Amino acid sequence: MADRFTKMHGLGNDFVVIDARANSVEMTPARAHAIADRRHGIGCDQLILLEPSSKADVKMRIFNADGSEVEACGNATRCVATLIGKPAVIETLGGMLRVTPADGGAEVVLGEPVFDWEHIPLAMPMDTRDMPVAWDELEHGAAVNVGNPHIIFFVPEADAVALGDLGPRIETDPLFPERVNVNVASLDGENQLQLRVWERGVGLTQACGTGACATAVAAIRAGIVKSPVTVSLPGGDLVIRWSPGEPIVMSGAATRVFEGETDWAQFG
Repeated sequence: MADRFTKMHGLGNDFVVIDARANSVEMTPARAHAIADRRHGIGCDQLILLEPSSKADVKMRIFNADGSEVEACGNATRCVATLIGKPAVIETLGGMLRVTPADGGAEVVLGEPVFDWEHIPLAMPMDTRDMPVAWDELEHGAAVNVGNPHIIFFVPEADAVALGDLGPRIETDPLFPERVNVNVASLDGENQLQLRVWERGVGLTQACGTGACATAVAAIRAGIVKSPVTVSLPGGDLVIRWSPGEPIVMSGAATRVFEGETDWAQFG
């Protein structure tokens, strides 16, 4: 019997989604990395494995293209919401997420953002609103954990930053013991941000849902914008709503591309 999967994307951030709720699928970092390979595998930014949950409607496990398992993925959460097709609670390593499908996408309610340095986590105490560190022209970053760790830099022009060079340097800096997602953003109108993201374990992506959430939260804290915030990424727009002391709400598109069959054993 062939193993089935669904290829999906959220604003170009693409996924191989495996529904293992009825029939379990063993997933290792090496197998996830092989499936994600765009030349020799199926190809994706992240592999998403759906499993039964005793705490929620479904458990979502997230594997980056390098095989590392991570806590959260906003774009994948919207995709899974459209697959479920009704309001649901999704269990992740980053916490419980409430989702509601909408026309062409979904709304996701994440938890409250975390700002304490030890919970980002950082290797040493510092002010996460205005970090006293720099990598070339990127300085005065803000750190936020939205289920996974992010650092955000506000710059005059996001497209002008050599993120392909600076992203991997910052991601793997010893300051971030669990590595970090790197965001560069610029103001693009009233309550609008332009954003590019270097994703931990993936690289440059068309969109990053948690990056959009973290960036909007940091911008609201800094007084740059007010909620709701439209965040424009290379793949499209997300709308983020947040007030201090409240959970983050993200809305955006999710697309089912095709259904496929394979044999997971061929990937190790």
